This record gives sequence, structure tokens and C-alpha cells, in this order.
Amino acid sequence: MRPSSHPDLLSYVRDGSQGAGHVILIDPDDQSPDEAAKRAVAAVSAGSRIVFVGGSSGTNGNNVHATVEAVQEALELCSWNASQDAGMSEDDWKVPVILFPAGAHALSSAADGITFMMLMNSRERQFLVGEQVRGAPHIKEAGVTPLSMGYVICAPGGKVGEVGRADLLQADDDELAAAYAVCAEAYGFSLLYLEAGSGADTPVPINLIRAARAASEKMTLIVGGGIRDGKTARAAVAAGADYIVTGNLTEQFDDAENLRATLSALISEMHS
Repeated sequence: MRPSSHPDLLSYVRDGSQGAGHVILIDPDDQSPDEAAKRAVAAVSAGSRIVFVGGSSGTNGNNVHATVEAVQEALELCSWNASQDAGMSEDDWKVPVILFPAGAHALSSAADGITFMMLMNSRERQFLVGEQVRGAPHIKEAGVTPLSMGYVICAPGGKVGEVGRADLLQADDDELAAAYAVCAEAYGFSLLYLEAGSGADTPVPINLIRAARAASEKMTLIVGGGIRDGKTARAAVAAGADYIVTGNLTEQFDDAENLRATLSALISEMHS
């Protein structure tokens, strides 16, 4: 499925007609391309609207590209199979595969888009603009659609907060969360991602989500980290999140059907 399925990727991402969306995050460093493809298919069949590929510092161009290709091929096969069955819709499988890169070293020309992000609360130039400058020419040459995004790490922050040398947003930093949202909007970013860190013990506090949402109604608000059940996801959505991202939850399941059932229940409760 390369960009022809979603010629305007940003419009697809911003489409809220189905309510808040779920994103599955697949880390190529934690699973083989075949495993990643099976998990992506399970997630999309459960109702996920976007597949993110990337995340950890263990990713590189080889494992990211192999994973993106495997996921794309699996979704295309599902779409084709659906086109041969009057009881299924091939459009349900036309879900974009978007890079969520750890840096300019972890790109793939097979992706539909990339979260072209600034780690806004990093103390390092590398994550504010350095990796972006390195990667931008390759992204343009490959024809991968950039989605401009402000990325803000909240406590506890996990590995991404440590590697990104982030001044973590604390649980009572409502005004600062709002300020980051206003700043991101002023930069012209399309997306704002509040991240508690992969595998975080606690999710992004509801008050921070609410503060960011109130400060900017234009940007698409993504929330991830520490979300393991539908109740937590529903609370984040009620506070203003447009998308909920789950990653570590996905890796707990070797059986694709168990994963599909778990994500289906989470997404259903998220929308309740």
C-alpha cells in the first residue's frame, strides 16, 4: 500500500469521523519482520487505524526497512483477500504504515509517512533539529510523507527520556504542557505527542492531556506510554486525546488471535 491508498496522509490522520483512533507501535528491535507483520494484521483487524514502526535505540535502517516491507505486504495481502470476499471490505486494511524513528539512521523508503518530530523538551540540539537535518534529504528523495510533530516526554519518561536528555514534564506541570502545545502550534506542527515512555509504570496524567488540548484545538493530540487497558485509554480520550498508542502491550502476545482479542476489547472500551 504505498501512498496511493492515502494520497493526503495528513487528512487521513486528522479524520475524526470514527472517534479517537488507536495506533499500534511496532519496534523492529523486539520482533522479527514476520512477527511484526502478524501483530500488525491482528491490530488492524481489531480496529487500529495506524501502524507506527520504530521507537527504540536498537532500530536501524535494516531492521526498520525489513519490518515496514513485511507489514506492508501483509496488509496488502489482507486487502486483496477482502476484495475477493463480498462480506469483507478491502478499505479496512488500507491502514498507513508510518515511521516513528529513533533518528536519521532508522528510515525506510517503503513507509507511507514519517512522524517528523522535534523532541521539544530535550536539552540536546541533536534531538531538536540535528537528526532532522540529517534525515530530511533522504525522506524527500524517498517520497515518504512527513507529518510535522511536537514530541514532549512526560515523567517517568523511561529510556526515551534518558536517551533524549529530556527535561521531563512533571505531573503538576499543567501550564507548561499548555505552553508546549501553544509553541508547537506556533511552529506549525500538525501533531503533538505526549509520551510517558515505553513500558512506563504510569501513563501521561489526565490533567496534562486536558491542558494541552485546551491550549490548542488545531493539532492532532497523540498520547502514549503506560496505557495497558481500555479504561486508561478512555480516560485519555475523554481528556482530549485523538489517538492512543500502545506498544509494549503488543509484544506480550505470541498468539495473534489473543492479541487481536485484547486490542479489540481495549479499543471497544476506549470508545465506550
